[in-house]
Amino acid sequence: MTILTIAPNKKPVVQEIDGRLETMQSLVGGIIQAVYPFEEPVAVICNDEGKLLGLPPNRVLRHPETKEVYDILCGTVFLCGAPPESESFVSLTADQLERYQKMFSSPELFLKTEYGLMIFRMEE
Repeated sequence: MTILTIAPNKKPVVQEIDGRLETMQSLVGGIIQAVYPFEEPVAVICNDEGKLLGLPPNRVLRHPETKEVYDILCGTVFLCGAPPESESFVSLTADQLERYQKMFSSPELFLKTEYGLMIFRMEE
């Protein structure tokens, strides 16, 4: 299965995995949770307890229209296909890999201040 892995403070990496539950759990460091923030059938797989475990913040999720932050992904995550008619995850298409690599290309830095959380995109 071809996926896009996104680790905190790193650029996304295309990977091939076998699709077994144990492999997916190993990638995120624990119990997996699927999040569906996109209109197309693509899932973000993250550690279900990532925030509770204090995993480092990774990337933000923003509302498509307003661009307002509504959630923060913590720890290493990966993106894969999630067809609605299937109980299994599948490979991302070449088009999806390209689009999501671009979307998540810049790591984000999170700074807690007395005024709230500040988020900086780390551009090259």
